Order: sequence, then structure tokens, then C-alpha cells
Amino acid sequence: MPTTADLDAEIEAERRHLAESRAALVRMRERAQQLFETGATVAGDAFAAESLGIALSDRIRSLVDDPNTPLFFGRLTFASPSGETFHIGRRHVTDDAGEPMVLDWRAPVCRAFYQASATDPQGVVVRRRFGFSGGALTGFEDEHLARGEELGTASRILTAEIERPRVGPMRDIVATIQPDQDRLVRSPLEETICVQGAPGTGKTAVGLHRAAYLLYAHRERLRRAGVLVVGPNQAFLRYISAVLPALGEVAVEQSTVEGLLNRVPVRGVDLPEVAALKHDARMATVLARAVSSMIRRPVEELVVSDGSWRWRVAVEALRRIVDDVRRESPPYAVGRERVRARAVALLQRQAEARRGESPSDAWVRAMGRNPAVRSFVDHVWPELTPEGLVYLLLSDPALLAAAAEGVLSTEEQELLRWKRPPRTVKSARWSAADALLIDEAAGLLDRVPSYGHIIVDEAQDLSPMQCRMLARRCAHGSLTVLGDLAQGTAPWAAADWRDTLAHLGRPEAPVVPLTTGFRVPAAVVALANRLLPALNVGVPEAVSLRRDGTLEILPVTDLAAATVAAVQSALTFEGSIAVICADASVPTYASALRTAGISAASTDDSAGDPDDDVSQVDSRVSVVPATLAKGLEFDHVIVVEPAEIVQAEPRGLNRLYVVLTRAVSRLTVLHAAPLPLP
Repeated sequence: MPTTADLDAEIEAERRHLAESRAALVRMRERAQQLFETGATVAGDAFAAESLGIALSDRIRSLVDDPNTPLFFGRLTFASPSGETFHIGRRHVTDDAGEPMVLDWRAPVCRAFYQASATDPQGVVVRRRFGFSGGALTGFEDEHLARGEELGTASRILTAEIERPRVGPMRDIVATIQPDQDRLVRSPLEETICVQGAPGTGKTAVGLHRAAYLLYAHRERLRRAGVLVVGPNQAFLRYISAVLPALGEVAVEQSTVEGLLNRVPVRGVDLPEVAALKHDARMATVLARAVSSMIRRPVEELVVSDGSWRWRVAVEALRRIVDDVRRESPPYAVGRERVRARAVALLQRQAEARRGESPSDAWVRAMGRNPAVRSFVDHVWPELTPEGLVYLLLSDPALLAAAAEGVLSTEEQELLRWKRPPRTVKSARWSAADALLIDEAAGLLDRVPSYGHIIVDEAQDLSPMQCRMLARRCAHGSLTVLGDLAQGTAPWAAADWRDTLAHLGRPEAPVVPLTTGFRVPAAVVALANRLLPALNVGVPEAVSLRRDGTLEILPVTDLAAATVAAVQSALTFEGSIAVICADASVPTYASALRTAGISAASTDDSAGDPDDDVSQVDSRVSVVPATLAKGLEFDHVIVVEPAEIVQAEPRGLNRLYVVLTRAVSRLTVLHAAPLPLP
């Protein structure tokens, strides 16, 4: 048994290693900065200089040290004969000789930190976890796995880190990743996985850490192809924005679904039933038929003059060209160019036969631009734009009827059709759902660039057409699909992950459940679980390991006054505070807090000014519309008038389930009206 003096000496040694590691990281960044400043003099040309500059700039940003974040959080000591010891941290730190001082948590040897157990020590003799306050090392905890000692979630350091109050953006969870989470994080790049995660199980963190792991394991491949994180709204993206940079990954794109649909400005609004129809997978069939209907077989021969000779191509040969290209099923724009090229090739063969030599490249290019060839191509394979196709479909009853025959009913066609079509494509007031149709049309007309990996969160709310949009952007990559069917609030929310995965083009992807919650207290989870039978989704109840949280359900007469009092009470504790209410009531409670002298940020879904974004996520108190609460977490949540939240939308009970599970320490429910029956 070590003495107090032994423990004091051990912790001082660890503190010295921390200080030396921080100093080494500073030197690593200084070296990268020096290379950046001299890079232009060693690069071979302007392009190489620019590429080197971008790479070094990313490197410099990835080496920024946050003094309030521990540089390492664990240590592994392996059995003899090597007996090696490794400190595990958020990034790789080396000394001036290149020897590792801290190993990146993603390195293969670090897998044992998360996976080793008393029954399967994986060569680990001692696993050490460090406790920190700010950036200062305050203690450590050892598990002698070779002796059968394993603390698991009984670890005081692990529990303190999980339950630590938070204000501001979401944090990484590298110090607390659990074995089932780690297995998902380290899934191979080529695998698409779907995580059905109950509230508080860390599914969002799993997705973000998988992105960081894949970027580590497949750096060059994903640097070229790119990684994309898709979230439900801008408030959510602001909330998660600090996670990947904290792990040293700064080259990851983030967007909402709507942010990817940027071909046209969205200025119109559809009726709910029209929007639901446009999000239906059947619209993909209608659009594909509309595109196909534009292709026509030739009705006359092609006659082309080059100034010296007049060349003719029989109508039968032209029909073979069109029929052959149609059978090949290329994107429409590619097919159009194939028709042009093959018609010119027939003319070229005639010229070769007559002249005994191959015509020049200039002659071939001139034939491709010849008015007669252009007229032939325009007749059999007219030029189309995505916006033009959707404009025609929604404006022309005959085209819509032909494309939708047997797919959409007459009533549905009537819903889709513009009653007063705009005069031109440019004057159309496109809706958000129209933008989705235009994106589908763009995929039919040409190939869409593909990301190497896409992480899509809150995927239960994706419509079939939104799934198809993401599938096009990941045609040659893989996905991490994250969500909770019980939290589906969109009109087209999924009831079965198999449907969503089929629309994403990955029907065989595994669905992995995460049911053990580490963030949301058991009392809060038990309250939310009461709603599950009424939500009509086949998901297991969440189970929380936390027994420390508090829950209050308070009937009140004055909601505004009770909200102010609840916030004042919550301010006596550490951590973030959110007042979550029906969207229409946000101004009421924000005003009540201001009148009481309480500074509160309002969460909105606009990109806004970057400084405003920071103030929103860093503010201690926030007033959050119920529709924007998804994916966010707060230490203390005050839910105001659940009945109003439920009545505000068709899937109001699902929305309430979301709202009730945002609290990670304390939940207060205030109501003047009776609580919803479930």
C-alpha cells in the first residue's frame, strides 16, 4: 500500500510531465509557425506555396493549447517485458527528439484505455485516470486490471467529469468514452452505421468523435474527399462547433440540410400538405419520368456541311445513338454530350472514308458546334436546368399528369400544381421543399460531388427526399446516422430506421442501440419515459446511471412570475440554465426575465453575427423555443407549460419528450393548465 509521501511524489511527477508536455506543445506550434512564415521561399511554385500555406495554417490551429483543458486525461502501464507507460490525451505531443510525451487518444495502442477490463486486460497492468480542476491536475485514480480491479462507472473521476456543470458549447468526451461508444467511434471507414440513441446516451458525441477518429486513421483520403457534419439547425451547429477543434480537427464542414440546398433563394412557403407531398419519395419517380420525357427519337436525317462537303446521317443511325445512350442511363447532361459526340463520330467516319485520312481536331470541334448538329441534339435531348425542369413540372399540367400517372393521384397533382405560375424561372418564389426538388433534379441531370464521410444528427426527422439528397452527396463514401425515433417531430419523421436507411441508399447498415444514459438523471428519464407508449415508436426505454438529479413539477397560477423565481433559484447552482417554452411564448418569458434584471440570451436559428453566436452559447441563461431545443443540453432546464408545447404542433408529444430530456442535472416543470394525459 503506497504511503502518503509516495502518492505526493507520484502526483508531483505527473504535474511535471503535464508542464513539460505543455511546453513541448508550445514548441511544436512555434516550429509550425516558422515553417508557415518561410513556406513561400521553399515551395516550388505559387500553387505549391498556397497548398503548403493552407496545410500549415490548419496545423497551427490544431496545435492551439487551451490552458483550461487537460492535455492528457489517462495513462496506461503495460505488462512486462516492455513495461511501457503511455499518457493518453486529446492530441499527439512529442519532445524535441520526436519521442511521444502524450499519445493521441485515437492511436491504436490507446484503444486499451477504453476497452481493457479486469476480465480482458489486453496487456494493461494499470489504467490511471486523472482529475483536473480547470487545467490543473488535482489527483489520480488507478485500476490494477491484472489484479482484477476495475472501477467502471463507479470511478469518482469518471463520474465527476460526466456530471461536471457546463456553460457554453458542447465538450468532447474523450476522457469518458465507454466501451460500447468506443466500438462505434472506431468503426471502419467503409461501414455506415445507424445509432438509435436514447436521451443522454452520447450519440452526438459518438458521431463527432467518429469523425475525429476517421480523420486520424484516413487523413489523406478524407482530406481529399472531405467530412461533413449535418445538424438540424444553426443553434445545434453552434452548440457542437467546439468539439472537433478541441480534438485538433479544424477541416470539417458543418451544415444544416437547408444549407446544402443553395441553388435557389427560398422566398416562398408551402401549405403543410403540399410540403409533405414534395418531401415524399414518390416525387423522385415523378421527376425522373419528367426528365425521361424530354428525350425524343429523331424524325429526320442529319445533314451537315463543312464548306467543302455535305454529310448525311440516316435517321435510323441517329435513332440507334439515342436508344443506346438512353439504355446506358447516364446523368441527363452526360447523355446529351454522348449523343453529340456520337453523332460527330459518325460524321468523322464518313470524312475518313471519303478523304482517306482522319480530319483534324479543329474539324471535329467545328462539327460539334455546327448549327445542324446543335439543332439535332436540342431536338432529341434538349438542354435542361434543374430549376427549369421543376418550373416546367409545376407549371405544365400535361407534363405533370404524364410524369405522375400511376404515382400521384389527381388530387395530389392538383396540390402540387402552381395555380398562378410565375412568368419566368427567375421570378419564381421557391419554397424550401421546392429547393429539395431542384436538388433531386440536379442529381438527375449531372453528377454531384461526394464526401468521404457524412455524420447526420437528428436523422429521425429526415424526409425521404432529404435522405436522397444526402445519399447523392455520399455516393462513394459512408455515413454515421444518429438519432432517436422517439424524438421525431417532423411531419415525415421516421417510425423505423430501415426506411430511413433505405432512402439513404444503405438498407443493410446495422442499427445499434444506445440505451444507457450518462448525462440525464434517472428521475428525468423516468418522467420522459412515461410518454413513450403514446409516441408509437418501437424504441426501448432509456436507463440512466445517474441518481443525483432533481425533478420538480409545480402547478402555478402566474407562469411568468414562477419562471423568474425558478431561474433565480437555479442561479444559486453552477451551470447553464434554459427556459424552454412554446415558440410563441418566448418573447413573454424573455421580457419577464429582463424586467427582473436577469440577462438571458434567446436561441434562434439564424447564422447571425459570429460574435452574437458566441454570446448565445456562452450565456448562462437562455430562453429556448421548444422547436430548437433538440440536441442541446443544459444543467438546469425550466419547462414552462407543457400543454402549450404539445398543442403547438401535430407531433407535440414527441416535442415534449425532447424538451423534457434536455436537463443534465435539474428539471423544473411549471404548469397552469393540466399536464398532458400521457
